[in-house]
Amino acid sequence: MSNRHLARTIAMQSLFMWDFNGRQSSDLNSIIEGNFSYFAPSFSDNGFVKILIKGVVDNLGEIDKIIVKYATEWPLDQITIVDRNILRIGVYELVMAEDIPPKVAINEAIEIAKTFGGESSGKFVNGVLGAIYKNLGDKKIGGPASRS
Repeated sequence: MSNRHLARTIAMQSLFMWDFNGRQSSDLNSIIEGNFSYFAPSFSDNGFVKILIKGVVDNLGEIDKIIVKYATEWPLDQITIVDRNILRIGVYELVMAEDIPPKVAINEAIEIAKTFGGESSGKFVNGVLGAIYKNLGDKKIGGPASRS
């Protein structure tokens, strides 16, 4: 597993726990630290997990609006917590993170969905992010730069 893939996995798990527990922002740092100590105690991501999570949390309203727009058959609260948070990371990387290549953002999200989501999660995530990418073209909304 590549370092960035592991970091994205930890970010998804942290956002999942945060979302599941009512999105208490005060708990987020302890959730991240707990996930690092449990899943990757000696892993150094050079801050990538916190960049992803901060990007998602800081842009949550806009990210959720984009998901609702492109996942037209699914109200946001009916998308599983796993898929919802994979999409949030994927949308952040695809639309807002300045130096993540679109295909990397989409492929990483699909792989994480296949690993942690349900039977059709990979297809669902691919469909939503693919539609966003098709309509986005080469434009990005902007936001804090992250490192690919």
